[in-house]
Amino acid sequence: MPAARPVGPRRLRLSRRALRGPVLLLSGALLASGCGSGTGTDDPAARADAAGYPRTVRDCGHDVRVDAPPRRAVSLNQGTTEILLSLGLADRLVGTATWTDPVMKGLEKANAGVPRLADDIPSFETVLDAEPDFVAASFASTLGTGGVATRERFTELGVPAYLSPSDCAGKDNSGDGDGVRNEPLTLDTVYGEVRDLARLFDVEQRGEKLVADLKARVDKATSGIDASGVTLMYWFANSTSPYLAGCCGAPGVITRALGAENAMDDTHEEWPQTGWETVADRDPDVLVLGDLTRKSQTAETAAKKIEFLESNPVTGNMTAVREKRYVLLSGQAMNPTIRTVEGVEQVAAALRAFGLAQ
Repeated sequence: MPAARPVGPRRLRLSRRALRGPVLLLSGALLASGCGSGTGTDDPAARADAAGYPRTVRDCGHDVRVDAPPRRAVSLNQGTTEILLSLGLADRLVGTATWTDPVMKGLEKANAGVPRLADDIPSFETVLDAEPDFVAASFASTLGTGGVATRERFTELGVPAYLSPSDCAGKDNSGDGDGVRNEPLTLDTVYGEVRDLARLFDVEQRGEKLVADLKARVDKATSGIDASGVTLMYWFANSTSPYLAGCCGAPGVITRALGAENAMDDTHEEWPQTGWETVADRDPDVLVLGDLTRKSQTAETAAKKIEFLESNPVTGNMTAVREKRYVLLSGQAMNPTIRTVEGVEQVAAALRAFGLAQ
């Protein structure tokens, strides 16, 4: 995709790379090192861990097979990184990339010991330098044409590549934007990703515990809540032409869990861009604002968003702005990840504090 295109909520776009020259040399080194064997090591102890292997999961229309528990995994997006860290797999990660926020609370120590290959999308060469035996990504824009490389390219080198099902199940990514949801996302898809990764890494019990904990948190946050009639609008980034959440991605999960309404429910685009006149006309009761630490867009932080909203004559008289009904969420809570549960908790608490929900 053209490098000049604006960067959307999850697509840190970069120009297509010609995967040749130094990359081919690295590919040869990768295969010679044994990284393409699926185990990434000749350690006899590692081979002994392979009981019950090979294992295969069906993922986004592809079979992802590992011949032994991965030991040199690279996670290309923060969402998959935080799942792997939550599963206690920091010692199996040799690189992470594409961050929008600080790491999830409780994972700081585990994350500190994992090399960060890039804050944004890394080059294919950089990933290969880490000699991975497994690659995971949250978005097709990262693990696909125009991203780091296609999953087929990794597979050619003997490196299994896993894409979060939340970015393909019921979703069309063929356009230039952030995709279109044909079916509403559910947390069951996110839980399925946790189980897939836990199975591939041979930590199924940890996966089931993580899923149970996430479900319990959702149940607690939504117990007895009724936000019917309350309209929400989710603004991820960009003050010129804001990216707002459509009906059916992670913000839709949050909205439906609380019984509220999304002011942009009439679009199935994941993160459509629109004008401020449209925002003001829809006049939501509450604005949910992405509080990001990346620096690829205007108005990344919640503070910058609020400054814009309160100083702009088009938005200054909106109900949510006048009443200062803002909910600040991490980018990961507004993307389809395990932190969407965090989004449910925080929006539910805010609606109760605003007196808009029981």
